[in-house]
Amino acid sequence: MKLLRLTVLGALAFATGACSTIIEGTSQNISVSTQPPEASCELVRDGVVIGVIPSTPGSVKIEKNKQNIIVTCKKDGYRDGVYRNKSDFAGATAGNILLGGIIGVGIDAATGAANKYDGDVAIVLEPLPGATPQADTPAAIPAAGTPANGAAAKPSS
Repeated sequence: MKLLRLTVLGALAFATGACSTIIEGTSQNISVSTQPPEASCELVRDGVVIGVIPSTPGSVKIEKNKQNIIVTCKKDGYRDGVYRNKSDFAGATAGNILLGGIIGVGIDAATGAANKYDGDVAIVLEPLPGATPQADTPAAIPAAGTPANGAAAKPSS
């Protein structure tokens, strides 16, 4: 009977272990927006590019771990914007301390599920002194047959 109780308790602890792995997962989406928009951004962890957003706003799915992510956004006419996305402790991992024990905490730590990042990142880019920043909206495209400067087209002879 004692062996049966220990087996049931062990199975229960194993089944409820790895709470963050189950609840929050081992990957996460990070959305990046910039002011002005249409900047290109790289997400770098330990010197390795782990994600690219070609034009903001946008998002990228990353694998979680305990290392911080540096988000760097660039746009012509602006200083580079940099944001340090700190890897924090995921709250669901605390459930392992109570329910899953050391095995669950170990699984969460090994898979990266014990960590989380800011999911929404907003970066303000400062204009460079003396530079003419790009417009936030694309320039109008002239109609077919109309010169780019807006002058009337000359009839062909």
